[in-house]
Amino acid sequence: MRFMIIVKATAESEQGCMPSAALMAEMARYHEELARAGVLLDGSGLKPSAQGWRVRYTASGRTVTDGPFTETKELIAGYTLIQVRSKGEALEWTRRFPNPRGEGLDAEIEVRQLFEMEDFAGVEGVEKFHDLEAMRG
Repeated sequence: MRFMIIVKATAESEQGCMPSAALMAEMARYHEELARAGVLLDGSGLKPSAQGWRVRYTASGRTVTDGPFTETKELIAGYTLIQVRSKGEALEWTRRFPNPRGEGLDAEIEVRQLFEMEDFAGVEGVEKFHDLEAMRG
């Protein structure tokens, strides 16, 4: 089972403020623990939305809008992707996730389970994705 730990953006992350050395060290220790346990798949911070864009799809076509985006609560600042045996194990790992703003400050993470190929059994066209998975190794 794969889960994504989503770090919510803040005004500071949207301004491009870098985490403190203490917070970086704490995050590194946490990710090292995940790696030693064999559950870490990926993790990274995202640059502010000012350096990104959105593509909106409508019946008449696509529209590209450059950032920044004003609703910080709708944005993410980073993620960690883990693969574990159960939802309970994912919950235990996420309870240990360091406060992404630093201890004593308000912050929020969100955890979402990823779909797996078996979730799409019987859906037409899914075999193409199986082929892609096989190509990735």
